Parts: sequence; structure tokens; C-alpha cells
Amino acid sequence: MRIDPGEWLQVFRDITNSTNQRTLVVDNIGKVGTGHTVPIIDYEHVREVASALVLANMNSLPLDWTARLFVGGTHMSFFIVKQLPILPPEAYLERVCSESPTYVEMIVPRVLELTYSANDLAGFARDIGYHGPPWPWHDERRHLLRCELDAIYTHMYGLERDEIEWILDAPSPSFSFPGLKRSELKQFGEYRTQRLVLNAFDQLARGELPNLENKMP
Repeated sequence: MRIDPGEWLQVFRDITNSTNQRTLVVDNIGKVGTGHTVPIIDYEHVREVASALVLANMNSLPLDWTARLFVGGTHMSFFIVKQLPILPPEAYLERVCSESPTYVEMIVPRVLELTYSANDLAGFARDIGYHGPPWPWHDERRHLLRCELDAIYTHMYGLERDEIEWILDAPSPSFSFPGLKRSELKQFGEYRTQRLVLNAFDQLARGELPNLENKMP
């Protein structure tokens, strides 16, 4: 396969486990050498926007839950990634309601802010159409952005509220994200991701946009 790296690469983490906080981890990185445990994702068409949408999709809670069902060892192999239910391009032209922006209009700005936090990804930002400085790293804001994306993708996959509740915190003997829940209970005294994802899900279900404004720095 011919790889056209441009000024940045999109990669996923091969070494993983179904009990990690997240099983499928995808990110954009600067143009550097990578090994066999950091496979590269490439695109034939519209690399810039497609990569932003796939990046958000592959890091979303609904898809991560699916990935956990496929992983039986410690590798996120190519044959697993190729079987995951990635949403088609036309899904991003739909809306939560007639008055809301399209999904692509909600997703790309959030992906850009989460991704462009350092100068080594200025090429990605320019390809998306943004020419400003990187966003400062704020843990709380980044977590809220990710939870908003999780809620958006929950709607895109057509899940009901009780289904995302189950995915976030399946009762025993099942399990979904026990490592994430334990970590947040220890750090914050609550399962913060669950609260924020459900809040954003409810806002979208009412035809409202999530409260966080995504302004350029």
C-alpha cells in the first residue's frame, strides 16, 4: 500500500485490551517514523475531512464498545479494524433535528480542537482550513468535548438512552468500561463520563446543541 503522509499521519494503537479504559485508540501525529505496533490509516479521497470524521468515530464510545467484543488478546489487528461498523460518509450530512447543524458541522470543530494542541500538527489544521494557533491544553474542556462527541455518535448510531446507559455501565455479570469507571470514581468521586455523555445525549434528544461553545483561541 502506498502511504501519502503529507505533514501528518493518522495511526491507531495495536497493543490494547478489552479491559482498558479505551480499547480502540486512534490519533493524528506529526510526520515521524512508526513501528509495526502503530499502524497507519490512509485515505484515497478527501483525506482531510474524512480523517477527522473517522478519528472521531473510531474514538467514540459506541464503536469502542463494539471493538471490545472483537478483541480476544492484546492486539487491535487490521482484520478487526476492517470489520468495525464505521459510519458511511452520507451519515454526516444528517441532522439531529431540522434546526440543528449537520453532524459534520458539529464534529469537525471538536476534532480540530482536540487534535491541534501542538505545532507539529499545524499541517492537519491547515488542511482542515484553520490557520490560527494551537488550542491550549485544558483537561476538563477536552474531556467535555470528548463526551459531547460520544453523545453525538450515540445519536448517529440510533441508540436509545437506556442502550447508552448500558454501554457506559453494564450491570454484573456483564461489563463495559469498568476501568474507566474505577479511575473516575477514584479521581473525581463520580463516574464523570457517564454524567456528561448522558447530559449531552439528552440535550441533543431535545433538539438542543451541547452547551460548550467551540470558539477559536
